[in-house]
Amino acid sequence: MYPKQEVVAMLLAGGQGSRLGVLTKKLAKPAVPFGGKYRIIDFPLSNCINSGIEAVGVLTQYQPLLLNEYIGNGQPWDLDGMNSGVTCLSPYQAVEGAEWYSGTANAIYQNISYIERYNPEYVVILSGDHIYKMDYSEMIAFHKKHEADCTIAVIDVSLEEASRFGILNTYENGEIYEFDEKPAVPKSTNASMGIYVFNWNKLRKYLIEDENNPESDHDFGKNVLPLMLQSGERMFAYKFDGYWKDVGTIDSLWDANMDILNPHVQLDLKNICSRNRMLPPHYVGPDAEIQNSLIADGCEVNGKLEFSILFSGVKIGKGAEINSSIIMPGAVIEEGAKVLYSIVSENAHIGKGAVVGGIPEDYPNRDEWGVAVIGDGLNIGDGVKIAPKAMIDTDVEV
Repeated sequence: MYPKQEVVAMLLAGGQGSRLGVLTKKLAKPAVPFGGKYRIIDFPLSNCINSGIEAVGVLTQYQPLLLNEYIGNGQPWDLDGMNSGVTCLSPYQAVEGAEWYSGTANAIYQNISYIERYNPEYVVILSGDHIYKMDYSEMIAFHKKHEADCTIAVIDVSLEEASRFGILNTYENGEIYEFDEKPAVPKSTNASMGIYVFNWNKLRKYLIEDENNPESDHDFGKNVLPLMLQSGERMFAYKFDGYWKDVGTIDSLWDANMDILNPHVQLDLKNICSRNRMLPPHYVGPDAEIQNSLIADGCEVNGKLEFSILFSGVKIGKGAEINSSIIMPGAVIEEGAKVLYSIVSENAHIGKGAVVGGIPEDYPNRDEWGVAVIGDGLNIGDGVKIAPKAMIDTDVEV
């Protein structure tokens, strides 16, 4: 018998993240390393426990092994209670046969039994691929105050950006009267953050109704939320004014990491927890030069480091130059190599004198420039040159 929980959080973490290319070839997007010591999923998990939510279901599907191992029993986030805590929920074989999650709404539908064991009043739906800190208890209090059936977190974006988002049009009191999915001519700049609070009795009803609709894509944004609005349910927009970034592309992931090094960006990492190996302090050699960079435990730095982030166990050889780059756990950059405006994935090896990426000022035609990416565990041979914007998924020896 599980104790009743007022709130259950369901964290959607099953996406492939195809726009991140080689970074998600072997792992799910929420498991991608971030900020020197974290993985993306650390943010919503930390937000849950910091908001007083003790029952969290993590819905995994694509490449779940590392993510499941990383989450474990939830202890690093204090989500390891005897009768609550964090649970990884993968698709499973039912009596009538196995069925993959076919959409965000279907994923929650398939786990109705998990939610019902806690008999909650409210269910919070979260995404596993956003970088932000948020107190969900404040959003839930707003939801209660307005006697809403559904509350959607929104963030103000520029009018130029609004066409990239689902836009919520509201009355002055925040009540939603219209959804616009990526509108050509936006009526507002209230962009959905993909964070929802539902009354469980209402959500359960609409999940079942959606599941029984053969025409549905079984998606919250496309199907469930518009259906609730058309049915006259009380739906409100909750405005969030903190830092938030969807890190679903290489550029946005690189930007968010660089924001950590920018004193003018309010990306607060306090109380964000993670699962880390215990490593010795980093070592900085006598010939090293370091400017405005983040260096995790277990690193060895003997080269020049500018505006970059090194994860745990990274090794930088003598005379190597790292500029505006993200070097993920266990990567090795040999002597004399240059890594410029790039992302080097876990356990990759960059040979002596190799050059990865380039400085944007050296490319007058900006279409030729972009962040270069080296995949997990790959070897880039001595003296090899990797062009800006390249996405490398195999060893390059010559």
